[in-house]
Parts: sequence; C-alpha cells; structure tokens
Amino acid sequence: MARISAETRARNEQAIRAAMERLLSGEVPPDGSTDLKTLARMAEVPRTGFYPKKNRDSTPQPGPYQHLAEEFDRRLTTLRQAGTIPDPKAAQIERLKQANEALKKRLEQCDTELADLKAFKQLALSRIAAQQHEIERLREQTTADTKITTLPRRPVTGAIGSCS
Repeated sequence: MARISAETRARNEQAIRAAMERLLSGEVPPDGSTDLKTLARMAEVPRTGFYPKKNRDSTPQPGPYQHLAEEFDRRLTTLRQAGTIPDPKAAQIERLKQANEALKKRLEQCDTELADLKAFKQLALSRIAAQQHEIERLREQTTADTKITTLPRRPVTGAIGSCS
C-alpha cells in the first residue's frame, strides 16, 4: 500500500472530522447508519485506515485514522449514555421496541382479563342453571301437592283504618 502525504492525511482528517460531526448530529444517509463504515464512506477515505495494522515483524502499528475512530466511538458512547441516539433509524428501532413491549404488556393484560371474564361467565351460567332447576323443582312440587287450597279473595269494600 502506498504511503500518503502529510497534506493528504491532514485533508482526510478534516473530511473525517466533518463527516463525524454530521453523523453525530443526526445527518445519516438513507443507506447508512452511525458507524465507522458510513463515516469512512462520507469522508471518502478507506475504512481500513481506522483499524490497526501489523508490521512485517508482527508488531502492531496504529492505523492512520485510528485515533479518530476511537474519538468517534467515545463521542457516540457519550451521546447514547446521555439518552441521545443520533441515528434516526436506530432511534426509530428503539421507539418501536418500546412500543412493542408496551403492546405485549397490554395484550397480556387483555388475555388475563378475558380469562377472568370467561370464568365469571361460566360461574354466572352455572348459577342461572341451578336457579332454573330449583324453580322447576318447586313448580313441580306445588302442582303435585293436592292439599293446597286456594283461599277466596275478599273484595275490599271500604277504607281500612284511619286515613288521617
């Protein structure tokens, strides 16, 4: 890989910082997210510059823009801890997850309420059936009894008692 000049490196760092500011302020391209891949694409620099390399003798060598990647991760973490999600898609996903949890709780409550109402309905129907059975038994008992005599009704002829 060819080495880049100090001037090109400085220009790339400026482009990365500008892209970082746009990403962290919420200007995320439609086909991207708040990550290093999108940052590299927006700054038009190779993504590999954000990661450490190995020399021929296997000693680690930091990538030319690794310090900017670490700064980006730090700032992104700080924003997320503060409750700000700069990526609109990630914010929407978070909102949808919360809405999904709320709907699951509501569904669970509805299921519990429905089970309670079904149990109440069954209890009410069994009580009504028992009362109906008792009414029918008492009616049969009264018709089977022949010792019952109906008393004649006396017409009320006048006032009973004082009306004052």
